[in-house]
Amino acid sequence: MAAENGEEKLIAVARHIAKTLGNNESMADDILQIFSKFDGRFSREKLADKLTTAGQEEDPRALDHTIKSLERQISQYVAADHPIWSDSADSSAFLDCVDELISTVRGLSASSSAGAYLARAEDLLQQTMFRLEEEFRLLIERGGESFETTRSYNNGNGELTEDNSNLLFDDSDEDDHDYSDSEIPVAQRLSNYDVIIDALPSGIINDLHEIAKRMVVSGSGKECSHVYSSFRREFLEESLSRLGLGKLSNEEVQKMQWQELEDEIDKWIKAANVSLRILFPSERRLCDRVFYGLGSVSDLSFMEVCRGAVVQILNFADAIAIGSRSPERLFKVLDLFETMRDLMPEFEFNFSDQYCLVLRNDALGIWKRLGEAIRGIFMELENLIRRDPAKAPVPRGGLHPITRYVMNYLRAACRSRESLELVFEESVNVVPSKDSTLSSLSVQMTWIMELLESNLEVKAKIYGDTALCSVFLMNNERYIVQKVKDSELGLLLGDDWIRKHTAKIKQYLSSYQRSSWNKLLGVLRADSSPVAANVGGKSMSMKDRIKAFNSQFEEIYKSHSQWIIFDEQLRNELRNSLYNLVMPAYRNFIARFQNAPDVGRHADRYIKYTLEDIGTQINELFEGVNGSAGGRK
Repeated sequence: MAAENGEEKLIAVARHIAKTLGNNESMADDILQIFSKFDGRFSREKLADKLTTAGQEEDPRALDHTIKSLERQISQYVAADHPIWSDSADSSAFLDCVDELISTVRGLSASSSAGAYLARAEDLLQQTMFRLEEEFRLLIERGGESFETTRSYNNGNGELTEDNSNLLFDDSDEDDHDYSDSEIPVAQRLSNYDVIIDALPSGIINDLHEIAKRMVVSGSGKECSHVYSSFRREFLEESLSRLGLGKLSNEEVQKMQWQELEDEIDKWIKAANVSLRILFPSERRLCDRVFYGLGSVSDLSFMEVCRGAVVQILNFADAIAIGSRSPERLFKVLDLFETMRDLMPEFEFNFSDQYCLVLRNDALGIWKRLGEAIRGIFMELENLIRRDPAKAPVPRGGLHPITRYVMNYLRAACRSRESLELVFEESVNVVPSKDSTLSSLSVQMTWIMELLESNLEVKAKIYGDTALCSVFLMNNERYIVQKVKDSELGLLLGDDWIRKHTAKIKQYLSSYQRSSWNKLLGVLRADSSPVAANVGGKSMSMKDRIKAFNSQFEEIYKSHSQWIIFDEQLRNELRNSLYNLVMPAYRNFIARFQNAPDVGRHADRYIKYTLEDIGTQINELFEGVNGSAGGRK
């Protein structure tokens, strides 16, 4: 008799533990095995058989009593007209009743002869779940009215610690601080992203977890997740709105003026950073705490909470990526590309589970499309250079607007050289390079330089004057080389490119001298010179030569002083070159002229320009002002 009483007590304990563990068969079996080790009279098989038999052969009167007792206790909570969780004693008692009901339903489910009682218990459980769902909703709404913010940092062990001194959320924009149940707290602007939001107080999070645990165990996890996700989704949507990110359709984005769109991109960058670095990690943490230990419910709930906000963020970036390829858009598209690049680790971290795989893939795809957009913008820049017409020549051989535009554009673009390198390494359509050591971006920049120089050579031909054509090319090539040397372009194009194009400037300078000054120098040369001046095949007299020189020099000065060399160093180099070219020849000619027999003592009558006059007027060339040669009077 004592043995039987001992067995009954052990069975009762085993049944209680089994119910608490959710009738997990493997765990119950382990418990019975432990019991059998304490006393050899109780074999594991014998206890298990009695346990199962006892569970299947419940006294109908006892079952009816149990269910009626649960109906009486639970109904007073289900029918209550006030929140159960407004009183901790009520909530604790209610959860005890729920646990007993869940255990009873499970026990009855294992019995083949308790169908009627099981139906009553399941109906009561359904009513209980409805009330738990409502309590869950009330708790999460109430918790949103008074939440904490914590600043997080790594304490060296990979754990986050908290400091309540820095608040992320602010209601300063509201006229008063009395929130209604429908109002949702939202994020304010931040100076850094090293924060984690506990958007619900810890006590409420614990209460939500206790409710969620019962609902999931009872098969109502989907309903619980839906209530949770709906409220947290509203929080994220309102936060994005306060951060300035509106719900714009693709068509709306495409129709916006670029200046307006630039402002929207700035807002997007801030909103995306706050979302990926603060809001989503905070939602992940909150979700994991509410649904701790409940398997995939946490991951599914997190995905449902964040999906809408992520799609909103990605849709805007995608609309920009597939929009116009106008060159003016490059820098803002680069901003978007770089933001997405910097946030890709956050996408990987926040959305690491299988349910969020589509969000990670979408983010990666849009990031790559932004890269394609950047490459497309550079193609449009190439087309712009090709199509720039050669109409009226630039006055005075000066700097062409296309040169200034392209070089300043590329110089600014190359401030994001690292990003552009990444963009063009992804491309398989780069221009072939003879030098395989060049990066894809270097090849691209070299190609644009070639297009620009070819375009300028075409434009130079419309001058008609070879000397002015050379001045034009000299000016533009000098500007190009200086911009390359003073920026990241120099690193991309290389020293050889710079040396080659510096030599081209010297070639243009030599071309200018040959086309405009060689004829003048020919007048000054002696008769024995193979290029001595002559008229009609006859050698010119000394008097005729000095008259020809005076006339040609005056003509050159009058026109070339109106031309412009914008770069002071180049202008001085050209003047010095002309000075060294003209002055020795003119000095020798004057000496011969003064000693010529046919001139005699009247040489001064024919000499219009002294050596000093020639030097002064050479130093007045290329100033871009109206000039007239003035010799000594």
